[in-house]
Amino acid sequence: MDTMETSSDEEESRTFVQVLSEKYSPDNFPYGQGVMVMPSLPGSPVKDRLFLPCSLVLSDSGINKAGDRSDIAAFCVHVAELDLSQNQLKDWEEICAIVSNIPHLDFLNLSMNPLMGVQLEPCMAEVFSRVRQLVLINTHISWDTVHTLTKHTPELEELFLCLNGFNTVSESQTSCPSLRLLQITDNQLKEWKEVRKFGQIYPSLNTLVLANNSVDCVGDSPETLQRLFPHLRSINLNNSGLSKWTDIERLNFFPKLKEVKVKGIPLLKTYTDQERCSLLLAQLPSVVLLNGSMVSHGDREDAERFFIRHYQDCPKQELPERYHVLVSKYGRLAPLAEVDLSPRSTMVDVRWGEKVEAMSLHLEQTVAELRKHIRALLQLPHHGIRLFYINREMCSVLGPEELKCGTRALHSYRIQDGDEILVVPKVKSRSSSASGL
Repeated sequence: MDTMETSSDEEESRTFVQVLSEKYSPDNFPYGQGVMVMPSLPGSPVKDRLFLPCSLVLSDSGINKAGDRSDIAAFCVHVAELDLSQNQLKDWEEICAIVSNIPHLDFLNLSMNPLMGVQLEPCMAEVFSRVRQLVLINTHISWDTVHTLTKHTPELEELFLCLNGFNTVSESQTSCPSLRLLQITDNQLKEWKEVRKFGQIYPSLNTLVLANNSVDCVGDSPETLQRLFPHLRSINLNNSGLSKWTDIERLNFFPKLKEVKVKGIPLLKTYTDQERCSLLLAQLPSVVLLNGSMVSHGDREDAERFFIRHYQDCPKQELPERYHVLVSKYGRLAPLAEVDLSPRSTMVDVRWGEKVEAMSLHLEQTVAELRKHIRALLQLPHHGIRLFYINREMCSVLGPEELKCGTRALHSYRIQDGDEILVVPKVKSRSSSASGL
């Protein structure tokens, strides 16, 4: 029975070497396509040894074992990027066997491999020393293993820990000063006391992506934030739990912060898009990229003026500190004039022979629309009519002006109350009459 189970396990085993040789078989690359084929060594289970491209994508291939180490070394001598996401790797010894035989590995993606509860021994972690970008999304890896990895990756610059169910951050005895980018979206972090630990663990952090966590505030004093995050230039708090303007104000305490994303936070739900942008921008004077959009000088000035008008009627005790700073820059501003954008109209007399009708004229309509309306008003036949505009104040000087262009808007004629529209039948020319005989 044990023999049968072992045999079954072996049949289900799928190695890195197997998948590699299948995907990059010479039969799949009849014209080369950037893959060089080299003859295999005697005794090798692989038909031909491939000189592989520098980026290998072997995702979702059922890999759970490394396979022959010498074959990995022979295949992957020039490989720099390796994507092993969505496989069945759950043993760090097998992962280390693969990585240790790829001498120039720079990028490694182990996302969606079942690594929950699997510990990495420190003595094995040295094989990751050359890795600069490490992706561990949805692996449910432990913080102990994360810290073991970062302790042994002195050149690590980017770390991706999304979808791992973290609700706390475990402190590390050893910092990782090389890390520049940490993406830890879609976890369960809520309290700032957990987020602040990233500043201690990753002191050179340049970019922090916290989107889709429930972080409810930005805590700490200005001095503490400056000390913990001295190099932070970009922070993403999209869909976090921020609900107070004081949290936005505290973002100014990060000394080098230039890029901020705060879409979908409770604080901004009651505002329009324009109000959100203006109020945020006015509060963040050093930010040059807000919610993914570049900030121009004009954008900033408009936002700051809007901010003053938004708050200037509030009680003094409710005015934010930023309001006083901006008033010292622009002074108190008069409210913006309300502009009536409803369609303009005027009353005119429409004359048809001896018949005169008073008519309310919408000035946004065109000459063609007016002609159609007058036909209906006066019940005129559908044959041609001509329209003339008479300015009552200037008629003795200018005389009637024919409304010829059907697409021209009436407001361009500067029609006023009391003016007149003269309607006359369109007379056929003699040549037209003769041709009809």
